[in-house]
Amino acid sequence: MQWRDQQVLVTGAGGFIGSHLVENLVQMGARVRAFVHYNSRGDAGLLRMVPREVLDQVEIIAGDIRDPEAIQTAVKGCGIVFHLGALISIPYSYVHPTEVAEANLMGTLNVLNSCRELSVNRMVHTSTSEVYGTALRVPIGEDHPLQGQSPYSASKIGADKLVESYYCAFGLPVVTVRPFNTYGPRQSARAVIPTIITQALVKDVIHLGNLQPVRDFTYVSDTVSGFIKAAEAKGVEGEVYNLGTGNEVSIGDLAHQIIRIVSRPVQIKTDQIRLRPENSEVQRLLSDNSKARKAFGWQPQVTLEQGLEQTVLWIQDHLDLYQVGKYEF
Repeated sequence: MQWRDQQVLVTGAGGFIGSHLVENLVQMGARVRAFVHYNSRGDAGLLRMVPREVLDQVEIIAGDIRDPEAIQTAVKGCGIVFHLGALISIPYSYVHPTEVAEANLMGTLNVLNSCRELSVNRMVHTSTSEVYGTALRVPIGEDHPLQGQSPYSASKIGADKLVESYYCAFGLPVVTVRPFNTYGPRQSARAVIPTIITQALVKDVIHLGNLQPVRDFTYVSDTVSGFIKAAEAKGVEGEVYNLGTGNEVSIGDLAHQIIRIVSRPVQIKTDQIRLRPENSEVQRLLSDNSKARKAFGWQPQVTLEQGLEQTVLWIQDHLDLYQVGKYEF
């Protein structure tokens, strides 16, 4: 695919992965339209962290993904649509499941309808490894059963199935990517790695939830590469692809690794408020990424050690953006 002058839409462009994807697409020569959630402050989210010379080339549209007319306006004229817009906090989904379901289900339905009506060339839909729930077998392939262990994961399972139905029923050229625990610069302390890093940099005790769960962490540049390859590849419509490293680490071991990088004497304490409900905790996620490797040549390039070092450096320089130690959901 020739990206130069390709008109592209990114929903959820103000988010962590979305902002990196927008930056990468602009650097590749695409004409990028960024859909961000409207607020009265005129805040474009993490796009504010994108270099000014890049951001000046981006068309920003503010709205609500639950508004069909706003989405249709955003999709019009675009050949490629990357759909990342969603409410992604698992703890928030316990408190406001209706809002999460509306945003993730109806928002995806609006994007699907607009892509169908306006005949886009390719829609890349964002799933999540959370849809697998606690692994019944590892590594987890795309044929692993889907388990809705939180309202968030249930809403994403529903969205994934809507996408599947639009491919089967209407032939919509859509491909689904399923990232495994992406991390890196710009990520909020809602996620575990920035939570550990921010506390390790300035506090003597790190407050965390369950230290036993095992995760497969993917650096953000590798995840973005997977999105772009999924848009470029031929013959992948209707398919789902895992974007994970195939390596796993427990939250406890991850914390100790970060402490070594930060080089400060820090203790770890389990905070009850940070624990998920017992049956909602996903104990183990480890990806089988062989399908993406074979279909479009994707493979992660950044090791966990390298990625953590880069993330620590970035957070050190932007510590003022974080409320260190505050439990964010």
